[in-house]
Amino acid sequence: MLLQHKQVAVVGGGPGGLTLARLLQRQGATVRVYERDRSRHERVQGGTLDLHDESGLAALRAAGLLDAFKAHYRPGADKLRLTDKHATVALSQHAEAPADTFGDAAFRPEIDRGPLRNILLDALQPGTVVWDSQLVAVQPLGAGWQLTFRGGATATADILIGADGANSKIRPFYSGVTIVEGTVYDAAQNAPRLHALTQGGKIFALDDAQTLVVSAKGDGSLTFYTGCKTPETWARDSGIDFANAAEVGAWFRQGFTGWAEIWQELFASDTTRCVPRPQYCMPPDQTWPAQPNLTLLGDAAHLMPPYAGEGVNMAMLDALELSQCLTSDQFPTVQAALAHYEQHMRQRAAAVAQETLEQTERAPARARGAGASGGAVCR
Repeated sequence: MLLQHKQVAVVGGGPGGLTLARLLQRQGATVRVYERDRSRHERVQGGTLDLHDESGLAALRAAGLLDAFKAHYRPGADKLRLTDKHATVALSQHAEAPADTFGDAAFRPEIDRGPLRNILLDALQPGTVVWDSQLVAVQPLGAGWQLTFRGGATATADILIGADGANSKIRPFYSGVTIVEGTVYDAAQNAPRLHALTQGGKIFALDDAQTLVVSAKGDGSLTFYTGCKTPETWARDSGIDFANAAEVGAWFRQGFTGWAEIWQELFASDTTRCVPRPQYCMPPDQTWPAQPNLTLLGDAAHLMPPYAGEGVNMAMLDALELSQCLTSDQFPTVQAALAHYEQHMRQRAAAVAQETLEQTERAPARARGAGASGGAVCR
């Protein structure tokens, strides 16, 4: 095997990096995952993810983790309610019969990001993940690499795989859209009407050329996302304290003029914390020569806005295909295996990136002017 007697370093402990580590370990490879979080419990792991049969679920099947996924996914979390700005329901999927048929290409079961991460972490050999390891520098060392982390710790590897997501060293371009993401904890208490409206699933509120997405999580919280076309530096220049729910609520009230009071439940609790996320994208036609012992996967390789809903699935499919290439007998060298993987990965990513950019251009949230808080106003 190409990886015999080689140390593989994966930078980034998201779904893509952890899936790759699990798949390589099943084939006998020696792997370390370097993750900047201080522990697996350091922070909340985002919202819900829908996994697709041909990508995310295919990777879990190959990793021997489909049964664990079935034990932790959330039936019904994919059910959607479409409303207008007054929260009047125009379409609801909750009355539809469940279609929980694994193996059906149309079935896209949902799981919270935290439980998915735990499934992958628990499947790894003890000590695989090296926590509190934020990469600050990489330099060649003989035929391999030396990695330097914040605080001065170092490590070496024969093969280096960047799975460090949107903060990868590769510089993408700004898509023109900034998402404001937030979480309402204990939603039954802090946002009772919205908690009831989601019915454990999702709300897509569309009106006045504006969009708001609210999604229920298994821990009783709600995550929400607003999207606006803004200048790249809007979040920095707006003057909004995104840790202050009242300030973000005031921005929303002004930007989403005429929207029902029910939506203000998102900002009513002092525990609500929001994060502005400028959305970046890699060029669809990007290319680079294959390196002898270095490659990328997931957002580090093909970052794009979330409108196509393919991010985690593409990352996990990258992990599956990369693991197959690195453990195959058909390639004479690691570089040849990486070249084959990268060619197919870029082709897949280019098609999805083009679709995503088109959807981003059509994104209904528009920004105009400046609000009282200095932020952009969505229109």
